[in-house]
Amino acid sequence: MTGNQPYCIKSIAEFHRLRGLPGPVHPLISVVRFEHIRTLVSNHPQSWVLDFYAIALKKNFYAKLKYGQQVYDFDEGVMTFMGPGQKIGIEVNADEPVEHEGWLLIFHPDFLWNTTLTKTIRQYQFFDYSVKEALFLSEQEEVMVTAIIEQIAQEYNTSIDQYTQKIIVGQLEVLLSYAQRFYQRQFITRQISNHDVLSRLESVLAAYFESDRLAKKGHPTVTDVAQALHVSPNYLSGLLNALTGKSTQEHIHEKLIEIAKVMLSTTSLSVSEVAYALGFDYPQSFSKLFKNRTQLSPNLFRQSFN
Repeated sequence: MTGNQPYCIKSIAEFHRLRGLPGPVHPLISVVRFEHIRTLVSNHPQSWVLDFYAIALKKNFYAKLKYGQQVYDFDEGVMTFMGPGQKIGIEVNADEPVEHEGWLLIFHPDFLWNTTLTKTIRQYQFFDYSVKEALFLSEQEEVMVTAIIEQIAQEYNTSIDQYTQKIIVGQLEVLLSYAQRFYQRQFITRQISNHDVLSRLESVLAAYFESDRLAKKGHPTVTDVAQALHVSPNYLSGLLNALTGKSTQEHIHEKLIEIAKVMLSTTSLSVSEVAYALGFDYPQSFSKLFKNRTQLSPNLFRQSFN
């Protein structure tokens, strides 16, 4: 395991082995207490990719987890969610003990086979959030989700039979529904940081539209805006929907229409010229968007100023 190439962990059993844990009771799902992991085993990779889902609650964690270029220090209890194929790395402070509290739930996509969760799990966008957008829990919320995790662990430790999958999948669905509710609560209650994102969004869009990037590169994508704000696209859209009722794409379109209105009312540029100046490849696309947003075609809007 050399170089910067992440190590791919394909199974629950392999994860247990790399963390120096006993083999899992169930081959496709496991709950691990972080208190049982005192040190990293000597051959543990510095970065890895999991072939399965991982949901964690970490507290008093002195190491730092790195997602892409973002590093997050777990100095308080937070939940994180990872989907298969995401890269994660670990940076350990040699002066601090690698001891922390909490739990880790890992489950392979195969465990969901032939259940409704196989398809619906893709609707939970927080699996695509980076660790920087972790879920901060209240004490009551932490008690609730931990109780579900304990029920899952108890179920597969007590007996594995034809009912095990159905019962645990039901508990997983409850856990994910709570997580979705708590994220919506977080969007609203963490007002200072979230409203800072809103103001920075306005600045990012204004800077983009005032530059020559519109004509050269077209209008910004949701990914462009999210990268400029240092958040994931799904997290940004979820935040904006919770705070404003509009998606990131709608905010971009609103800004485009504002500028289009100014150009149509104060210049003699043709509708096609306005469309190209705003980064549209086809004038028809611009006209369609403008009419959907204003209930007027660009020409009728211009005529209303004459």
